[in-house]
Amino acid sequence: MKPIPIDSLEGGQLSTRSAEKAHRQSLKRRLRNRAAKSATKTAVNKANIAIVSGDIDAARVATREALIALDKAAQKGVLHSNNAARHKSRLLIKYNAAIAVRQFGAAEDEAPKKARGKKPAEDKKPRASAKKKPSTKAKK
Repeated sequence: MKPIPIDSLEGGQLSTRSAEKAHRQSLKRRLRNRAAKSATKTAVNKANIAIVSGDIDAARVATREALIALDKAAQKGVLHSNNAARHKSRLLIKYNAAIAVRQFGAAEDEAPKKARGKKPAEDKKPRASAKKKPSTKAKK
């Protein structure tokens, strides 16, 4: 992506010198934030690709770099701290799932799963509380 010259962006004729300066500062901040956000997204995408590829060592390194990038972006104010935390959480869930599949995947696939359902009616015992009790109210 080509960087946009600061002078060519919209803003028109601003009324005061302080407004012009604030506009220049906001344009510089916008470019800097966009670069930091792009670098963070790239790090997260690389980590996701490494996790999906199945190489645990590469995934560990890429995930660690992505977590650092997310923390730095949150610290700089490029991303909200909750946004960074959400991305970190989702990334670590994927990473931990990949590790679990790698370590325990074959053993879980071979084990038969129990059928979960209701028990047959004859196996159930009637509850004591299910019986109707006679009314204790006195009738007039």
